[in-house]
Amino acid sequence: MKSMEEMIKAAQAAAETIQKQMSEAQNTLEKIEVEGVSGGGLVKIRCTAKGRVIGVGIDDSLMALSEKQMLEDLVAAAFNDARGKADAASNAEMERIQGSMGLPPGFKLPGM
Repeated sequence: MKSMEEMIKAAQAAAETIQKQMSEAQNTLEKIEVEGVSGGGLVKIRCTAKGRVIGVGIDDSLMALSEKQMLEDLVAAAFNDARGKADAASNAEMERIQGSMGLPPGFKLPGM
């Protein structure tokens, strides 16, 4: 049987490994890009899987003052589409990392 000291060292090593993998996952999420669209592609929003907006694209046809309310609605819809895709990409990456750690599906790590 292992001594208590050996078990503590093994637990610390495992915790350090998990922390490193979680840090790498966070970095990966910042590099994954998704695009939300609305209005049949008239408005596009790109963001990272962490939800940071990278860019907004608005078709020239929507630049009339009379289209202001519709444009605002389309921007909100595109953002929500991008946010949903970012959440899905983030969840997929976290599941991949958890699987590589040998954790069961659906296991929630603190802070997730």
